[in-house]
Amino acid sequence: MYWKMLQKTGVLGLAAALALGMGAQAAEAPSARQEDLDALYQNLEARHPDLFANTPEAEFLERKAEIESRLTTESDVDFLFDLQSLTALAGDSHTSIQVAGSVVEQLSAYPMVLSWRDGRWYLTTAPAEQKALLGMEVTALNGRDMDQVVEAFGEVLSADNPVKLRRQYRQVCNVEDYYVYLGLAKPGEPLKLTLEDGETRSITAVPYHSLGETEIAQLGAQVSMPATAAREQAYWSQALNPNTYYIQYNTCQEDPELSMETFASQVQDDLNTGNYSRVLIDLRNNGGGSDGVIWPLLNVLREAMDEGTEVVGLIGEATFSSAIINAVELQEMGAVLAGEAASGSVDHFGSVSGFTLPNSGIRVGVSSKYIDLGTLLDADAGRGVVSLEPDVELPQTMADTLAGKDTAVEWLLAHPERLAQQEWPNAPLTRGRFVGLLYEAAGSPVQTPEAVFPDMLGVEWYLDAMIWSANAGVSRGTADGSFAASRAISWQEAAVFLTRTVQALGWTPETVRTAPLPAVLSKGAWDQEALQSAWAWGLLPENADSTPTRAQGEAMAAALQELG
Repeated sequence: MYWKMLQKTGVLGLAAALALGMGAQAAEAPSARQEDLDALYQNLEARHPDLFANTPEAEFLERKAEIESRLTTESDVDFLFDLQSLTALAGDSHTSIQVAGSVVEQLSAYPMVLSWRDGRWYLTTAPAEQKALLGMEVTALNGRDMDQVVEAFGEVLSADNPVKLRRQYRQVCNVEDYYVYLGLAKPGEPLKLTLEDGETRSITAVPYHSLGETEIAQLGAQVSMPATAAREQAYWSQALNPNTYYIQYNTCQEDPELSMETFASQVQDDLNTGNYSRVLIDLRNNGGGSDGVIWPLLNVLREAMDEGTEVVGLIGEATFSSAIINAVELQEMGAVLAGEAASGSVDHFGSVSGFTLPNSGIRVGVSSKYIDLGTLLDADAGRGVVSLEPDVELPQTMADTLAGKDTAVEWLLAHPERLAQQEWPNAPLTRGRFVGLLYEAAGSPVQTPEAVFPDMLGVEWYLDAMIWSANAGVSRGTADGSFAASRAISWQEAAVFLTRTVQALGWTPETVRTAPLPAVLSKGAWDQEALQSAWAWGLLPENADSTPTRAQGEAMAAALQELG
């Protein structure tokens, strides 16, 4: 989150981006470089679950050959960037090479930081003598507009979506060597910044080792921080007003001094004591860890939601990896997400393992599996490898930053009305969602909480519907006893669920259609009677395609409700 960046001191956050302390030593002999290059490629191919998912193998081999052609002439820094460019072809945010060790000492850096706000880039750190430029928009660097600059950095920075690439660029935006490697700058020449007023200013790079001695000015030193600014704690909470309770969840890891079980109990006590109509859970600073850590808290929030409390999750550019899973789980509960698009993709390669190149000691992280949330959660249906977007877009503005305000939280406090999730009408209709719609059409009869199916998470927005479906005989689950709520439903299953709901409610519908059942609906049917009945009663759509969509599911549920 932006506030966390503003609070950073030292050498402009460069150390965090470059992962110092890994002890890498640059390879010198061409044979050693060749061995490292071969080891990189072979390990990526062997360890990654699908290395060529985004880039054909031929392009990998072409890039590898290009690197081999200059092994004897390029610098250690350029060789490292070459290795990064080969790795970046995976198009996987979790598979990357870190800049580390002695190579860092060879770098030069501009004493500046650029930050993204309002869909624009702003200068938030500058040399002390250029303090007046802080907070000004930067539209171009060395004559190239910022979109072109960020796109160029995509050659060396690993990212599976544009938000991640933008975030990766921000973390290394002051490293002169990257600009030189990518042909965006010449070594030793000042970087020319074009500002919003059309004027140009220049910033000269300094050796990395002297960056900490450079006198700088930071925007963070000039603005106050809101109550919701990022803290170093793994998680904490407080009331923002009598109606709104706030939880900040900064890392998917247990706090050794405060277990999640204990913290969740504290939150539950606070919610029971207060009279809150809304709970905000802030994942805007959360870069991941273990997605299971949050579950005691999710159970507490589920109870609060069952009692009528609205839960809103906050996401932002820094939300990544396991925090993405947790955010989608919140949506699965029925919570709304607000804020900005995340750098993490909904479905993504992840579960990182590492290996070290034999000569340089360079450390490489590589994904070991593909995480398809669509196989686990209805909320992910139809999305794929795309940035997780909020249901309600509330980007942090530069004006609010300068005023010490949290844009999203301020808006939510000023708008207490209940929010709605973004609609995905063309997304595949899942079994869980359809049962939820049928349950609502049946009047949402009160259910006794019980674990009917072994694959229930216990926090789904359609949890009562799943229990009702089992008790009413609408769905008895799959052959192995599970419910498979996230699986896309077929027309055959939809017809069976519809007719069983009619039977469970004791209704006797009239025939409203005499036309024959369309072939697309009867394809692969194992219960022709259910299909014929649902069609004759007007419950199945006339414009059916191969797979039911969410919009069609809502239409079928509405048609069912009209029967009653």
